Amino acid sequence: MRLSWFPIAQKIVWAIFLISLPVTSFPFFPGGVGGRTEVRPLSLYPLVILVILVTIPRLLSKPIPKTAFPLGAFGLAAIASTTIAFTQGIDPDIGITVSSRTFRMLVTLAIGIAFYITVAVTPSSKDEMRFSLRWLYGGFVMALLWGSIQISYILFYSPEYFDFIEHLQGFISVRGLFETRISGMTYEPNWFAEQISFLLMPWLFAAVLSNYTAFRWRLRWLTVEMLLLVWASVVLIYTYSRTGYVLWVVQLVLAFMFRPRKVTDKGKPWGMIAKRVLQVGVLVVAIGVIVFIAGSRNRYFSRLWNYWSDENAAGSYIQYIAVSQRIAYWETAYRIYDEYPWMGIGLGNYTFYFEEKLSDRPLFPTPELLLKFTPADGRNRVVVPKNMFVRILAETGLLGTAAFLAFLVGVLGCALYLFMTPHPEARYLGQAGLLSLVVFLGVAFSVDSFAVPNMWVLFGLVTASAQIFSRPSILSSEYENTD
Repeated sequence: MRLSWFPIAQKIVWAIFLISLPVTSFPFFPGGVGGRTEVRPLSLYPLVILVILVTIPRLLSKPIPKTAFPLGAFGLAAIASTTIAFTQGIDPDIGITVSSRTFRMLVTLAIGIAFYITVAVTPSSKDEMRFSLRWLYGGFVMALLWGSIQISYILFYSPEYFDFIEHLQGFISVRGLFETRISGMTYEPNWFAEQISFLLMPWLFAAVLSNYTAFRWRLRWLTVEMLLLVWASVVLIYTYSRTGYVLWVVQLVLAFMFRPRKVTDKGKPWGMIAKRVLQVGVLVVAIGVIVFIAGSRNRYFSRLWNYWSDENAAGSYIQYIAVSQRIAYWETAYRIYDEYPWMGIGLGNYTFYFEEKLSDRPLFPTPELLLKFTPADGRNRVVVPKNMFVRILAETGLLGTAAFLAFLVGVLGCALYLFMTPHPEARYLGQAGLLSLVVFLGVAFSVDSFAVPNMWVLFGLVTASAQIFSRPSILSSEYENTD
């Protein structure tokens, strides 16, 4: 006899998993589970329960999503390259052993794969997908609310109030707050901006674009998703994240360009395109003005245009806006790949090769690089590429990179299938999937951790949606309802 509470328990744990996603640096983590790293997703706790309750039983009773095969191949390539590199006698000189670094990176990849597969197999119907979106939004309502509270100390700064909010932040994140930027429930402002832009906004932009809502309530064109989109956009401004701004603008432009045509536009394709290009141009100019006004209040962000008027500016423009160290990380990763092209150097070993492969350059114009080479008690000297693609290329070589790209192509196939399906809800999910892949190309230039759940959860939901709407019974029922 099947216990009646079992499906309810699954739903409760799944909801907890979704609402906990915005917390990515939870301070109360055991040391052996990631308590010494910056990335500590709170959702890892409910994920463990979901793996036992949902993932393993589903994988034993139903076919594995096809997109999991190239991801599994990537995992095997990563294990192989790491095993080979482990036998080559790497000399650690940053106070971290190769074995501990290797073990942590393999565990991190396993966690990421577990995130993806669990999300890909948990929602199994249209109702469950709507349920998932509602609870995902619920988690972001809390994150946006906390971000809105942080905005108040930027607009009306008070040391006592800031200290109080920062004390509360200590129960959510391992890092304190910035006095001039908001961090939400994450480690830093850039993480919060990328989380909003990547994990939340593709669903919201696609919903507004297609006039879809996962909720029963709506007031004509006004939906919960539209309200959330406006709220998230306002909160995003105060992160002062350059990447976040760019990703928001890209999604807005795509939403304008590819929104459904009006009846009066049919038969006038070139006129419609010219009209939308003009609208997008006006929109971008308006956004630029808003960004300039808002960004001028923040010294970090205003460096983008203050270089030519700042009398104390030294070095090149990319050094002034703090991009030169990123380029150095990427160049070094490519140098490593160039020497180990097929299998790479193994997960996590970039940091051990960094000093050797860094191009000959003076370090004083780039303080971040100088700090990494200066030993000091308590200083984190681990160096990462801060770019998903160059990290995979350097650490797993061409074999691992090819497998990972095949995984992305599989997710793209799921999104295109949904987008081309005549079912309105499937088309909405496909639009969100395509937007998410575009945003991922931008996010990948600043994030390289496999433990951050944003990518895995979003791609998992796209995969789950494709599996749901690939069933003939669902599509046929839609046709019957429209006859």
